[in-house]
Amino acid sequence: MTEQSNINSETVLVALDIAKKSHDAFVLMPNGKRYFTKVANSHLGYQQLLDRAGGDPRQVKVGFEPTADYHRNIAYWLADAGCQCFLVSSLASHRAREMLFQTWDKNDRKDARVILYLMEQNIMEPFHDPLRSNVMDIQELSNTYHQISLARTRAMNSLFNHYIILYFPEIERFFNSTRSEWFCRFMLKYPTPASITRYKLDTFIKRAWDVVGRKVSKTRLLTELYDAAANSVGIPVGVHSVAVETFKLQVQRFYDLSLQRAELETKADQFLGDRDDYNHLRSIPGVGPIVAMIILAESGDLRRFSHYRQYLNYCGFNLSAQQSGNKSGQYHLSKRGNARLRYAYWLAATSAIRQRENSFRAKFARYIHKDPENPDLKRKGRVAVATKMARIAHALVKTGSDYRGFYEFSRGT
Repeated sequence: MTEQSNINSETVLVALDIAKKSHDAFVLMPNGKRYFTKVANSHLGYQQLLDRAGGDPRQVKVGFEPTADYHRNIAYWLADAGCQCFLVSSLASHRAREMLFQTWDKNDRKDARVILYLMEQNIMEPFHDPLRSNVMDIQELSNTYHQISLARTRAMNSLFNHYIILYFPEIERFFNSTRSEWFCRFMLKYPTPASITRYKLDTFIKRAWDVVGRKVSKTRLLTELYDAAANSVGIPVGVHSVAVETFKLQVQRFYDLSLQRAELETKADQFLGDRDDYNHLRSIPGVGPIVAMIILAESGDLRRFSHYRQYLNYCGFNLSAQQSGNKSGQYHLSKRGNARLRYAYWLAATSAIRQRENSFRAKFARYIHKDPENPDLKRKGRVAVATKMARIAHALVKTGSDYRGFYEFSRGT
């Protein structure tokens, strides 16, 4: 069964191969005439493209592959002028190029021709511009948080795999959480064992008392730190050496990124606190401010998915299998959707099944009850819970309701 084309006789099709400085366009006019043109990445270039297309901009359909963020400018400008913008799958373009040209080589004009072919076959999806859909601010918050988290992880790996292992390897066991900001403050003041052992124990405890912040057994912690420094196998570099200065520079960078991450978390909660869909998502067990922000940033308006299966496909939670003749493969996740959405729901599912009592924990327990220690079964159970969470998130936003908690009663009541 083939899809019916929604292209009428007055429609102008414009296929764009996106690049940084200029775009290659292949235009199909209503009379069947086709031509190539080069589109400069400027207002003048965009206007010249519209002028050459002619007629009513509302009859112009523009298709392109998503290419980093290079397509966002021209897509917004053309949509603002009244054109209809569509996304063409990169995978579909790759397969179509092999089918049409039977070769592995590619160039910009060939890519534009392939995109136009897919548009003629109606193999495209509407492009939802973040700014026009009022999710631009959420996306930028989410993207900035993601970049800061990546930079922070790189800085942390650099600290523990190079600097700390050289100068003070015993202190790593005191780093119990990635949110231990006291650890950074302590390392800035006492970067090496010599910077600790140059004081007597009582003097060190008094000097470091306020550095480690609020702790239950602060004296015991500081005593253990002092003992670790006294028996350290770290390289005995000078306290004021250049090596230690560079070490403290990396610690300061890690500390600054940690503070920026915490600031963004607070800003996201304040910015999204008045949105109904955000509060509906927050009512789901395991969904915190950052996970809810990622879901809204990557999904846009969840109401645009008429059925939850469409949303699961968008996330990549749909099942797929390869079948040929009498042979049929096992079903597994397609993973063709949004990877960051799957990651967000995976985090939320992991958090939910650790809580005391909710429907997600119950589902996970039912999934693994045959072999609770099987790691593969536990992984599949978490995926099943994450899929259920995505389905529920779509339903809550679409119906405008909060999550209703799960309560377990004994059979006798």
